[in-house]
Amino acid sequence: MQNYLHRASFYALILLLSIMHAPLNAALNIEIFGGGATRIPIAIVPFSAESRLPQSITTVVAADLERTGLFRLVDSLGHTPHEPEEIAYADWQSRGASALVIGNTTILPDGRIEVRFRLMDVAKQAQLTGFASTVSADQLRAVAHRIADIVYEALTGDIGVFSTRIAYVLKQGNKYALQVADSDGHNAQSVIEYTEPIISPAWSPDGSKLAYVSFENKKPVVYVQTLSTRERKAVANFKGSNSAPAWSPDGSKLAVVLTMHGGSQIFLINADGSGLQRLSQSSGIDTEPSFSPDGRSIIFTSDRGGSPQIYRMAITGNQAGTAERLTFEGSYNVSPRYSPDGKSFAYIHRHGGRFNVVVQDFARRQVQILTDSKFDESPSFAPNGKMILYATEIGERGILSAVSSDGQTKQRLTSQTGDIREPVWGPLLKSQRTGNFIN
Repeated sequence: MQNYLHRASFYALILLLSIMHAPLNAALNIEIFGGGATRIPIAIVPFSAESRLPQSITTVVAADLERTGLFRLVDSLGHTPHEPEEIAYADWQSRGASALVIGNTTILPDGRIEVRFRLMDVAKQAQLTGFASTVSADQLRAVAHRIADIVYEALTGDIGVFSTRIAYVLKQGNKYALQVADSDGHNAQSVIEYTEPIISPAWSPDGSKLAYVSFENKKPVVYVQTLSTRERKAVANFKGSNSAPAWSPDGSKLAVVLTMHGGSQIFLINADGSGLQRLSQSSGIDTEPSFSPDGRSIIFTSDRGGSPQIYRMAITGNQAGTAERLTFEGSYNVSPRYSPDGKSFAYIHRHGGRFNVVVQDFARRQVQILTDSKFDESPSFAPNGKMILYATEIGERGILSAVSSDGQTKQRLTSQTGDIREPVWGPLLKSQRTGNFIN
């Protein structure tokens, strides 16, 4: 099934909608290419008593910030301030640092760890922000991601997404697994594992559930699974193919692609599988729906004009309006996904024999090609819209990659064995933004 997304016909694509492959329980290694023209020089000093912890906090914070391409890490070797009064600002200025991260860790009698950090402005010799949290040992990576989020937000003005999760399908041998991992690929856990394909994972807006398509019963069926309880339900198991689930922004409904009346068309159902309503009405193949952030429209792939292109339809209640074609460059444009702000969308564009991630804005319809690899698929925006996760191939093996929405920074998330396909970036959760800010 390698490369079937791009090598098979569009009609075959609709039947399976991008089979995903990947290794079970494989760690991901991140390689970074490029970066912004002007990067923020920042020094991250190892926190006090950090060497006694099972997980280095500052290592995770540094890796998070570095892979954005927006920060340049300044060597902190030989300097160990942990409190503002211990900082020799002249030394850090001579090293070229404009921001400094310092902190403390304390192991409490009950085994939990108190983590405190401060972000300092070197030029102004003042604190920009600070944060404290008490966590268990297995939550150290999570608190490190939270610190990276705070630093990122303070220095860029944008929301940090290091505390989010990603999902993807992995294949090793004859086994498929739907996995969930931290945004940096660590802490991967299998949600389900089968010997039949699993495709099209989609996060619920609150991050508590995943919708996906399983072929375990020798036909594509859409399931919704609650992550905390592992409970799942078949929400679309109609005659023919059931595929390509997409959540509405409020989580109350799903758009799905069904062939119950013959061709592939887009339908709307309640999240529990009830209330089936047909949305698209065409003689072609309509598939891969994506809701706008306000829920008032969907974009989707259709070959109604003769070749696969991206269209948009307004939705009022359970009714859809007239479809408007959005893509006109080239004869193959698929897998559209709205940006979080609704101003643009990403998709896969065939260009010179390559299949690349592109972004197109709605207002000017300007198209920007972001990648230069050969076979890309399944673009998915980060919740802040700054990065796009996608699957690509290196040496006929599927891997995860990410590219900044301006194309300046690229990341390659590689694994030791197996194939990885069809990633999707999870939402930003309020529960991941807990803790106390300190002065």
